[in-house]
Amino acid sequence: MDTLSTFLQLNMANASGMTDTQLIQQLALLGWLKTDSDPCKELLSAVTGVQVARELLARLSGESQIDIYRQECIQSVADFVKKNPRASQQELNYEVEKNVMLFASRVQAL
Repeated sequence: MDTLSTFLQLNMANASGMTDTQLIQQLALLGWLKTDSDPCKELLSAVTGVQVARELLARLSGESQIDIYRQECIQSVADFVKKNPRASQQELNYEVEKNVMLFASRVQAL
């Protein structure tokens, strides 16, 4: 069960808070709103441009869909663990493997 716990913890860590880029964007926005300075405005414009470009690339490359599939895989495993708290290590391994194989096949189909 240690492997499963580690797997879930690592993947859930990404689900909280802002990304680094979002934080920088918000800091630049706050600086611009407080000071109305050109350097803050330029930083805000640059960071927003990078975010938009990154999102476009993710959508065009299918990365967004892969993220959705990954979250569904993790959620399926978590749901199984919640519904089967006394599952054996073998049952847990089977369920994780089944969901990872489904995830892999869905990604390959993109």
